Amino acid sequence: MKNILIIDDEPGICSLLRTILGKQGFMVDTTLSGNTALKMIKEKSYDIVFCDFRLKDKEQDGSTLLQVIHTANPETAVIIMTGYPDVRIAIRLIKEGAYDYLPKPFTATQITEVANRASAAQPLPVTALITPSPLNVSAPKKGPGLQLSDHYVYGESERARELLQQIKLVAPTNYSIVIYGETGTGKESVARLVHMNSARAQQPFVALDCGCLTDELAASELFGHEKGAFTGAINAVQGAFREAQGGTLFLDEISNLSYNVQIALLRVVQERAIRPVGSTREIPVDIRLIVASNEDPAKSVEKGNFRQDLFYRLNEFNIAVPPLRERLQDLPLLINGFVEEIQEELQKKCGAFSDDVIEHFYTYAWPGNIRELKNVIRRLCLLSVGLQEIPLSFLPQEMMTAPQEPLLAEDGAAVAQEDQHHLKTISRQAEYDKILSVMKQALYNKTKAAQLMNIDRKTLYNKLHLYKIKL
Repeated sequence: MKNILIIDDEPGICSLLRTILGKQGFMVDTTLSGNTALKMIKEKSYDIVFCDFRLKDKEQDGSTLLQVIHTANPETAVIIMTGYPDVRIAIRLIKEGAYDYLPKPFTATQITEVANRASAAQPLPVTALITPSPLNVSAPKKGPGLQLSDHYVYGESERARELLQQIKLVAPTNYSIVIYGETGTGKESVARLVHMNSARAQQPFVALDCGCLTDELAASELFGHEKGAFTGAINAVQGAFREAQGGTLFLDEISNLSYNVQIALLRVVQERAIRPVGSTREIPVDIRLIVASNEDPAKSVEKGNFRQDLFYRLNEFNIAVPPLRERLQDLPLLINGFVEEIQEELQKKCGAFSDDVIEHFYTYAWPGNIRELKNVIRRLCLLSVGLQEIPLSFLPQEMMTAPQEPLLAEDGAAVAQEDQHHLKTISRQAEYDKILSVMKQALYNKTKAAQLMNIDRKTLYNKLHLYKIKL
């Protein structure tokens, strides 16, 4: 049975954690004082310590206690808690040996997960973000009860866990699925993970980008054609539906298909049979259909760009893939995985990420999402081969010139006139205004506001910090 010590000057926090962790079978001691904690640590060995970063004993903050605890017992996992999250402090504490950095308020699930992980001595991925070598991402690549796929589908954030739960739920079925999310979020990876965990896993997975298909090409690429069916058709082509026979067909950017092609696709979905261009015979097909779009197809239907009947046929289940800015908690795992992959590709080791680079990662908007992150990591790894540390100057120019500060000053001053018509500025201003509006509607209850905006609390805190909104 593992021993846990809780150090926090708020009695309510100590009582709450004692109850949560006690139910998990841990032996829990608590104290309101850093000085008392020092005496307890000398008298008893603890496996895990939850320590508030700011204590009333001014001479004993979380950083000082971390050093003392590790001197007394290097094997103790120290988890720092704070109501004032700061990226630089988190990085420093991780470097000093903290196991994890937990912003308040937290949920019982978060406490239980970090305690169980620390109890099992599983290294936190963030450690590899600070020092990329040696790297270890084999463990994070495994999802709960899921076969392996691209590591960036997984994560520690609430949005990533929700995504995995939906995949786990729908993968064993034969449902058609609509996946939507911004460009670069990993929609094809989600589709592949669904396929790998379905009964069709041993059959083909065929992906086709509909965004580049003209009317003339679409029918041929989807359903195939006979030799001589049109000028240039010197050979017969099977088409994506027949190539995916028995397996899964993934159609990306489905909303870009023309209206005529949508009609043909609807018939195939209904009849489960295709007619190649230039042929009079119908060929039965047995495939699972997964489609994806940058925009929610339901909105495309409202705009008249997508057939409603086809949407209802395809939408037996839908999955929304979150943008990177809504899962910043997963940055350490994502960066660690990309660094390992790119170092293996280059057969060279890159430098460690400087504090400035990491902080910039947490404040940057990531319009290109995970695809953009991977490309940035690829650049940094190449430039830093042989170096000890990656400086901020190595970041791409577009990241350095992107707005990092809030649109409105703390005194409410407006943005510069010349920036008011920039698309990014308008978008950020709208987000800033929306957050303030919802916070007011929720009577400044952050948990309720996050629920109303359909984001997790940590994402809301990141937004408040990014826009310097103080409530």
